[in-house]
Amino acid sequence: MKELVAYIAGALVDQPEAVQITETEEEGTIVLELRVAKEDLGKVIGKQGRTAKAIRALLSATAGKENKRARLEIVE
Repeated sequence: MKELVAYIAGALVDQPEAVQITETEEEGTIVLELRVAKEDLGKVIGKQGRTAKAIRALLSATAGKENKRARLEIVE
């Protein structure tokens, strides 16, 4: 799942080398923290959060296939 988010975020931003993802687990839920360059933050979030919502939907579908729960947090 970490690789999926890294691939999507890397394709969206201008500085793919600045993409950092931290994976932790809280109460049976996988938490992915996504960090990008400050200039690329808007590209990952999108208008009214649509891009972030789409990434979260893909992450949720992937986690569901593995009978897991996942959450994406976009960190400034």
